[in-house]
Amino acid sequence: MLSPNVGSYLATRLAQIGLKHHFVVPGDYNLILLDKLLLNPHMEQVNCANELNCSFAAEGYARANGAGACIVTFSVGAFSAFNGIGSAYAENLPVILISGSPNTNDAGANHLLHHTLGTHDFKYQIEMAKRITCAAVAIERAEDAPRLIDHAIRAALLTKKPAYIEIPTNLAGALCAHAGPISTVLNPEPSDLASLVAAVEYGLSFMNKRLKPILLAGPKLRAAGAEATFLELADAIGCSVAVMPAAKSFFPEHHHQFVGIYWGEVSTLGAGTMVDWADGILCAGTVFTDYSTMGWKALPEGERVLTADIDHIRGLGAGFGRVHLADFLSGLAKEIKHNDTTMIEHGRLRPDLTQARLLEPKAKLIRGEITRQVQLMLTADSTLLAETGDSWFNGIQMHLPNGCRFEVEMQWGHIGWSVPAAFGYALGAPRRDTIVMVGAGSFQVTVQEVSQMVRLRLPIILFLINNLGYTIEVEIHDGQYNSIKNWDYVAVVEAFNSGDG
Repeated sequence: MLSPNVGSYLATRLAQIGLKHHFVVPGDYNLILLDKLLLNPHMEQVNCANELNCSFAAEGYARANGAGACIVTFSVGAFSAFNGIGSAYAENLPVILISGSPNTNDAGANHLLHHTLGTHDFKYQIEMAKRITCAAVAIERAEDAPRLIDHAIRAALLTKKPAYIEIPTNLAGALCAHAGPISTVLNPEPSDLASLVAAVEYGLSFMNKRLKPILLAGPKLRAAGAEATFLELADAIGCSVAVMPAAKSFFPEHHHQFVGIYWGEVSTLGAGTMVDWADGILCAGTVFTDYSTMGWKALPEGERVLTADIDHIRGLGAGFGRVHLADFLSGLAKEIKHNDTTMIEHGRLRPDLTQARLLEPKAKLIRGEITRQVQLMLTADSTLLAETGDSWFNGIQMHLPNGCRFEVEMQWGHIGWSVPAAFGYALGAPRRDTIVMVGAGSFQVTVQEVSQMVRLRLPIILFLINNLGYTIEVEIHDGQYNSIKNWDYVAVVEAFNSGDG
C-alpha cells in the first residue's frame, strides 16, 4: 500500500467526517495541496469567487451538513476568510479553515516573501487564527501532520467551533503515516455521570416547583444535537414553548405547544407575554445579546431562570459542569411532572390567525406582500435564509411547515452572509429547496457567488428587496452614508451567464 501524503491524509479525514465538498480559492501557497485534495474520489472541490465568500460558503455548508471546510492561500487569502471563520465561531459551526503557507525552509533562509507582511516572521497568521478558533495548528514536519490534523478536526467537532490548519507548500505532498480509525476523531466525550445526575435532580426540583413553567429554545440547541430531546421534554411537561429568533425551526411551529418567537416587542403569537408571565423559564441553548434581546429589553433573569447550555447547567446558586445538554433534557423528560398551565393561559391570548390575506393580483410589492408570497412557497423541503437586517423581521413572521428550516446569522450579523451561505447550504443539502431573502445593500457585498450558483446550476431562489440602501441602518441612525448606488440587478445576473468557466 502506498504511503499517504499530508494532502491526501487531510482529504481522507475530511471525507470521513462526512464532507462531500470543500470550498477553495486557489493561490500559489496552496496549489499543491489542492492537487492532492482533488485526488480523493469522495469529495468534490468547489471554487468560490473570493475568500470571504469561500468562508461563508463553508459556514452555510456546515449548517446543512454538520461541518464544512475551506482552503485558501497565505495572508491575502486567510485574512479575508477570517471574517467567515469569525461567523462560524459566533454561530457555533465546525468549519475547518486550511491555509497554505511558505516553505518550511523560507524563514531559516531569511527570505522575504510575497503575500506576507514583509517581515521574516511568518507566525503572525496562526497567532491571529488562535483568537477565532478552538484549535489552530501549523504543520512543520510531515510526520506530525496526522496527529495535528486529527487534533484540530476533533476539537472542531467536539466544541462546534472552527479550527485552523496551516500546511507549508513543500509539505503538502510529503509522505506521512496512514490514517488510523476515524473513531479517534469522531467519538464524543460523555457527560460526567455524577454531575449529570445532580443536574437532573436540580432541574426537576426547579421545574416541578413552578406554577407557570415555560420552555425557551435557543440557537445552541442544534450545536448541542439537542433538538430531538428538547421536543421530548416539551411533550413530557406539556407547557408552552417559545423560541428565540435564531432558533426558529429548531422546534416545530405546528406543535400545539408552540407559542411563538420570543423577541421583545416584535415577539410573535404572544410569546413575549407568555415568557414575561411565566414563573419558571428553562432556557435551553439560549444566547442573549443586544440583538436577540432588542437592546436588553427581553432578558429573562433572576431566580425564575434555569439555564441549560451546551455543556453546563446553572441556576441561582447552582452550577453543574461536563453535562451535555441533550443528556440533561432527556433526563428531565423521563421524570418531569406534567404542567400545562401556560398553555391554558396562551389559549386566551393567542391571536386569531384565520384572517389570512387573500391573493391580490394587483397588490403593490411592499414588504408585507412579498412576505405573503414567500410564505406560499415554503414546504417541508424548504430552507429559508434571512439576511442580516430587515429580512430578519420579515423572516420571523413566516409560519414554517413541519420540516421547513430557517437560517439566520444573528450573532455575527455580517451583511452579505446569506448569498454565499446559501450557495454552501444548497450543496450540503441538495434535496432541499433553498430560498433567500436579502436586501440590495447586503447583496452588493457578496454578489459574486451568484456566478457559482449559475456555474453549478443550483436552483436557489433569491428574493432581492431593493430599498436603495441599508434599511436597517436607516432605522438605527439615518444619514447619507446609508444610500447605495442602484444597480440593474437583472443585467448583473445576465452577466453571470456569459458562457461556462
